[in-house]
Amino acid sequence: MKRRLFLVVLFFACVFKAQLQTEIPILKYEELQQRIESEKDKILIVNFWSTTCPPCVKEMPHFTKVNNTHKDDPNFKMLLVSLDVVQDLERVKKFIKNKNLTAEVVILDDIKRMNTWIPAIDKDWGGDIPATGFYKNGKKIQFYIGEMRREEIENVITNYNNEMVLE
Repeated sequence: MKRRLFLVVLFFACVFKAQLQTEIPILKYEELQQRIESEKDKILIVNFWSTTCPPCVKEMPHFTKVNNTHKDDPNFKMLLVSLDVVQDLERVKKFIKNKNLTAEVVILDDIKRMNTWIPAIDKDWGGDIPATGFYKNGKKIQFYIGEMRREEIENVITNYNNEMVLE
C-alpha cells in the first residue's frame, strides 16, 4: 500500500512539476535508491542538502538555474534530497517557496541508519553536505562533496553528454 501511495504521489509530482512543490515525499534510503535506479536513460542529479547548511543554501540558486535550463529535456532529471528532520517539514516547504525551487524535493528520513546508507551512496563520502551525485541508468557517474557552482554542474552534464555521443 505504501508503495502504491508513493507511486501516486510521484505521478502527480511529475504532472504538476511546473508548479512549486507543496507535498514533499519522505523517503527511507531504499526508496531513494529505487528512485535513482528508476530514472533510465536520463542524467540524474541528486543533491544532498539541508536548510540549515550555509553552503547548501548558497549553492541552491546554481542548481535551480541548471534545472530551469534543462527541465524540458527528457534526458534530464534533478532531485534535491533534503536531510532536514521530518519535524522541519514546514521549514523545507517555506524554503522551496522562498527560493523558487523548481526541481523535485524529497526528505531522506533515515538518520538512524546513516552509517549504512552514506557509504552506500559513495564509499568516500563521510556525510558532509552539500554533496551531489550524478547518475545514468541508476549507476553513479561522479560524486562531488562540497559546494558546486553552476558552471561545474553544467560541465559534468556537457562532458557526459559528449561521451554519450562518442560511444
